[in-house]
Amino acid sequence: MKTSDRKLDHIKICLSEEVESGYNGLEDVMLIHNAIPEFEFNEIDTEISFFNKKLSFPFLIASMTGGHEVAKEINENLAIAVERTRIGMGVGSQRAGIEKKELEDTFSIVREKAPKAFIYANIGLAQVMKDPEVVDKAIEMIEADAIAIHFNALQEAVMGEGEAISGNLETLGDVCKSTKVPVIAKETGAGISREVAIKLKEVGFSAIDVGGKGGTSFSAVEAYRSKDEVLKAVGFDFFDWGIPTAFCIVDCYEILPVIATGGVRNGLQVAKSLALGALAASSALPFLSQAKISASAVERLIERFRLGLRVAMFLTGAKKVEDLRRKQIFITGKLLEWMRFRKIDIHEFCRGRR
Repeated sequence: MKTSDRKLDHIKICLSEEVESGYNGLEDVMLIHNAIPEFEFNEIDTEISFFNKKLSFPFLIASMTGGHEVAKEINENLAIAVERTRIGMGVGSQRAGIEKKELEDTFSIVREKAPKAFIYANIGLAQVMKDPEVVDKAIEMIEADAIAIHFNALQEAVMGEGEAISGNLETLGDVCKSTKVPVIAKETGAGISREVAIKLKEVGFSAIDVGGKGGTSFSAVEAYRSKDEVLKAVGFDFFDWGIPTAFCIVDCYEILPVIATGGVRNGLQVAKSLALGALAASSALPFLSQAKISASAVERLIERFRLGLRVAMFLTGAKKVEDLRRKQIFITGKLLEWMRFRKIDIHEFCRGRR
């Protein structure tokens, strides 16, 4: 199957089927309510500096699509909304645009419609291992401010046309050294552990998009696509595979800057991610259906996320984003068990990160 056809399949499945794996660990985080705010609501400052770009609040629309004419309209609406609201976004895997020049504009439309926004390029580990030069091609295609190399071993393993190959750290290190923009390590739904984060830092990655369990399961997406009964069954067997998003944040935030992706569905969850130590949060699936409608529909959802974050900050006494990391939090459930397993000093952690 052509890459562009596969991209269309992914869009249709994500819009019509149940693909969210559920628990992402943020359910086990409680921000502590401050009944007497000491500043006015309109004094809250959510702006941050993100790889030398200003974001109106610490949020990105995560990599989603490209490589098909249907995807071009989606990316156009996302980019218009991102530019208006002054956040950032990533494009979907640019493999299709690199393979076929006529599909480049399904990705480059993003820079055209969002000339000032933080935009990151995106290419898969398998493509980088075969030809490291694809990294520069992907960056140039959209005049990117950064590039994500995505790791999707689970998806590749259960996809009929998948390329389940190994990643060479030396090659990745060479890419990080030669690339002129920051390189982000991005998982696609199964999460990144502390052990992997340390290796990524050692070879020169600039940040980690943890892509934790709790959002879109690409194992499920491929299961819905598959005509092979065995692959379909195995794909559904691994529907809930991975490290939940919150677990990844507490594992990795001291190693590299963390983007919290994986089931983040509102501004309160953005606030919880930041309180755990993330630099920013991102989300994809909720914006897909809105991007099919209009840029204004995407913008309204972005504003809902931003207002939710501001309300959470007001109710916890966090005037600035960095204040969230200094606030006490209450952690229970499986996340608490994970932190004990990881030998994290829970009492010290809950008193505030940095």
